[in-house]
Amino acid sequence: MLALSHYNSSSSPLLPRSSNDSGGKVEARVAVGGLSQQGNLTLLQPTTSGVIVVILSMTLGIISNIVALFILANAYSQLRRRNKATFLLFASSLVFTDFIGHVIPGALVLRLYLSGGVHPDDFNSSDGMCQFLGGSMVFFGLCPLFMGCAMAAERCLGVTKPLLHSSLVTKTRAKICLSAIWLAALCVALLPCFQLGSYAYQDPGTWCFIKVLSDTQEMDMAFVVLFSGLGLASLAVALVCNTISGLTLVLARLRRKPGSHHSAKSHDIEMVVQLVGIMVTSCICWSPLLIFSLMSVIRSYTGSIAEDLSSYKTLMVMAVRLATWNQILDPWVYILLRRTVLRKIYLIAKCQAGMRGTIIGRWEPTSFPSSEKHQVNQV
Repeated sequence: MLALSHYNSSSSPLLPRSSNDSGGKVEARVAVGGLSQQGNLTLLQPTTSGVIVVILSMTLGIISNIVALFILANAYSQLRRRNKATFLLFASSLVFTDFIGHVIPGALVLRLYLSGGVHPDDFNSSDGMCQFLGGSMVFFGLCPLFMGCAMAAERCLGVTKPLLHSSLVTKTRAKICLSAIWLAALCVALLPCFQLGSYAYQDPGTWCFIKVLSDTQEMDMAFVVLFSGLGLASLAVALVCNTISGLTLVLARLRRKPGSHHSAKSHDIEMVVQLVGIMVTSCICWSPLLIFSLMSVIRSYTGSIAEDLSSYKTLMVMAVRLATWNQILDPWVYILLRRTVLRKIYLIAKCQAGMRGTIIGRWEPTSFPSSEKHQVNQV
């Protein structure tokens, strides 16, 4: 998905619609001309800076995911451990899904943005593009959350029950699990095609999502509850699994005898650190959208959103912009939290600390002969 950008808009009256007869057209032109002369009407126009921000955001996401895919492919080719192979398969699928989810919806959002967006009167309508864009946002939103949950569960089993993990988890079963994740997310995204919920254009008319702010029906609320519930449940399961894995590795580290060396544990620590990074990124980026969608649809369905409608529109736009950053940050979590990178950072920090210690040591009292000792030497 692509970060939504700002428009030059005002709280002016809406453009009147022209009728089929010539008299209606003349009245519409007169009305628009009069309002334009009075300065009360500003058409939605994309700003140059906004277009640049959108393009830069999309470019950054594409480059980040391509770099991560290259590193993962290189790591997979040099692989010698089976449990690491399963993790790399999940990680590669996650980055690839983020890449596709950044390009396809991003291109549609950019097209809508450059065309000036959809008129506010058409926000509740849903054409083919809106259906596809809304479905893409739901699909590419749930897939990373489901994959993060599956990766955390797989690592939790590998850390706590390594023998059971080696007998249960294989490449074939991992691929089946990934296929099931994609299929489940696709089924949820296609529910509006069966009248189970609906997609609609969202303010400022450059993106589509589940109908949450106006004219919501029972099916819309059920759809949002399902989407937000699945997303929040995935984050909760990932949190529990990563906590168990982390505590298990910490206890194993404390019980380890001095001088012993366990390369397998270091691999497990690396994978769990990366999973924690992915989980934290997903929580920060996706929790606002999942929670605000749930709050908005409940208030809209009960009819209590009218007085705070503008605030909820702003919250939804901010939340979806934050969610788009998940697809940019996910690959950098893997790129930066690798053992080689962390080892270099550790060595640099250790070197800097050693240099500071040397400088401080020059000024320690013990590094200078005391005056009493100097006097004795003179005698």
